[in-house]
Formats: sequence, C-alpha cells, structure tokens
Amino acid sequence: MPGGAGVRRPDHQTTTRPTAGPPADGGPEDGLAESGPPSGRSPESGGTLPDASGGLPGTGAGAAAPLRPDGPDGVTAEAVLAPYLRGQAADFLRSLRLHREHSAPSDAGGQGAEAASRALRRSARRISGSLHTFRSALDPVWADHLRTELAWLSGTLAREHAYAGRLTRLVDALHQLSGAALPAARGTEPTGSTRPAGSAGSAGRAPGASSEAQGRAVLGVGAARAGALLERQLTLARTRAHSAALQALGSSRFHAVADAVALLASEVPLAPGTTGRGTEALLEPAERAEQRLIGAVAALPPDESAEPYNEAQDAPWHQARLLLRLHRYAHEVVLGAADPVLTGAGHALDLHRDAAEAAGAAAAAARTPRIAPATAYALGVLHADQRHEVEAARAVFRETWPYAAAMTAP
Repeated sequence: MPGGAGVRRPDHQTTTRPTAGPPADGGPEDGLAESGPPSGRSPESGGTLPDASGGLPGTGAGAAAPLRPDGPDGVTAEAVLAPYLRGQAADFLRSLRLHREHSAPSDAGGQGAEAASRALRRSARRISGSLHTFRSALDPVWADHLRTELAWLSGTLAREHAYAGRLTRLVDALHQLSGAALPAARGTEPTGSTRPAGSAGSAGRAPGASSEAQGRAVLGVGAARAGALLERQLTLARTRAHSAALQALGSSRFHAVADAVALLASEVPLAPGTTGRGTEALLEPAERAEQRLIGAVAALPPDESAEPYNEAQDAPWHQARLLLRLHRYAHEVVLGAADPVLTGAGHALDLHRDAAEAAGAAAAAARTPRIAPATAYALGVLHADQRHEVEAARAVFRETWPYAAAMTAP
C-alpha cells in the first residue's frame, strides 16, 4: 500500500491517509508506567538495536552492522544519560518560563502559550520515559517518584489539546460525509459487529432512510445537529481541561515537580555502582525496550480476526504505541536521535489512537438522551467512519513496520 491505506467508507468511496509523517508528540499523554507486552508475551530480555538500514541483524533487512557506539565505554550513564536528562530538564524549565510569559492577558490568541505547553509536555515525556527505561542506572526511588509526577503533569496539560483536536477531526469528517452519497441501510454495520449500543447501529435504522436519496437528506439534516452537539460536549470538556491545567500549574504539587526538575538540570542521581559500569548499563535497558516493542507488535491481533467495531481490540495497539514511544526515547538517549525507520509506523499508531478516541466521542454523543433520529443517524455514520479510519491506520502500520519477521512471530 505504497500511497496510503484505503478507507472503506459507508458510501463505498475510498479515501487515503498518508503512510508517514512526523511523530505527533503533542497528543494526549498516555502514561509511561506501562507493564510489559500484552497477552502475557515476554520476549527475551536480550536483543540488539536496529542496524543502520533499519532492520535487526540477521533479518535480511540490511547488511550493516548493529547501531552501537564505537568504543567499549562510548555509552555510559555519566557520559550519555546524565547529559541527556540535564538537557531535557533545561528544556522543561525554558518552556515553563515561556508558558508563564505567554499566559499573560496580552497574548490574546494564546498561540504562544499553546506552543510552550507542547514543548513542556515534550520534555516531560522524554524525562519520564527515560526514567522508566533506564531505572536500573538511576536512584530507583527518586526515578519512580519523579516519573509519576511528570506523567501526571503531562497528562493534565495534554487533555485540553486532545479535546480540541478531537473536535476538529470529527467536525471535518462530518463535513466530508454529509456531502457524499451514502447508502440508507447497507455498508455501515457488518454482521456480528460489537459497536456500542446507540452509536453506529442507528445508521441503518433512521426513519426515512429507505433509499439513498433519503439517506443523504437525513444525514444532511443530522450532520449539522450532530456537529453542534459534539461542539457543545467537547468544548465543555476542553474548558474543564483548561481550568484543570491552570489549577495544576498553580498547585504546590506542580511547584514540587518544577523544583525537582530544576535540581535534575544540575545533578542526576545515579544508582550506586553505576559510575564504574560500562556500556551495558544503558545498552541492555535500551535493547529490552526494543524487544518489548517487537514482542507487543508480534502479539497484535491478526488481520483475519480484526473487526472494525470491536473496540476491545484497540488496547494492544495502544500498548504498542506506548512501547514504540519508549523505544524512540531510548534510541534518542543512546544514539542521539530517534530511529528514523520507525517514523511511519509511529505516525500510523498516532492516527490509530486519534481515530479510536474520536469514534468513542461520537458513540458517547449518540448516547445523549432525547436526541433526534437524524442526529443519531449522523453520529452513527460518523462512528462507522472513524472505526474504518482505525482499520486503515492498522493497515498503514503493518505496511510501514520495518521488522517484518515480528509481524508473523507466533
């Protein structure tokens, strides 16, 4: 699927989504204190970093040597991890200062504050993820506490951005759908689907939807009402998230986090005995992070068992996204930059997350009491559209995932 994944919409038209793009660091915070791969799989802790061509040694993806720094002591906690954490802590403090400056009433548009908030979350995620992966090289009590607090902060700050992005995505999709020729009662719900009651199931049962023309008319009327309903609900959620973020930034808990990050900018508490250790202190945790990711991808439900409306199957995909993020951050620590061969796969998992959460918002809106049948119909079609976007994102991921052997592992 070189050009993108085909999205099978209810109107039997096909749209495309890009297969690659920049990693979306500004999405909702997921929490980095995850456990191992889903389904109880526990890949071997040993492993190797990808080679220069993007493949694992021995997989046939390339003949280059594994990506390891030169020299027996090229990657140590003192030489690599500590400077990385100090740099991220400095970025955090700089972003915090910019956020305070742009949060003044003179910044009417709020764009400066939003950019500073994204940068703040970016640094918080990288510190938190590195504390998780390289915990064995750090003071464990300190690392666990700061990681938990940073996850709380970045999650709180991310919610406002998430609600705004979800509303934009859903309103845009409604505009596209309402201008398309839609079938009245076919193509929106496969046999045996498990979509939430009261959501997309309404698409084939709306009064007056016995013909394609009537279906278009109902959708046209319902789309405007559905958009207004979503705007009310998500704008309210965004306003509450904004208030929660402001409250968090003024709390004593946040000031304690900021103080801890300020100390990190000058001193990194390493674990006793770490000073004398060589490259294994960082390479082994980084390789374990990679192996957890590969194991999680191998455990993803196969295509033949996938059902677009089975939201229960989203969880292992979200877990894979978290583990890919941890691998990216570990790669940044050890090699100074994210693994470029995973850019497309990471972008696909971001799209998967966005579509799944948007579908959930459409389903929740469809459960609003006493809404008109046309509104329920439009929300049902919207839910179906976003679930097909979920399916398309999974196809894009499988096309862009560079370690093909892991996709077919038992």
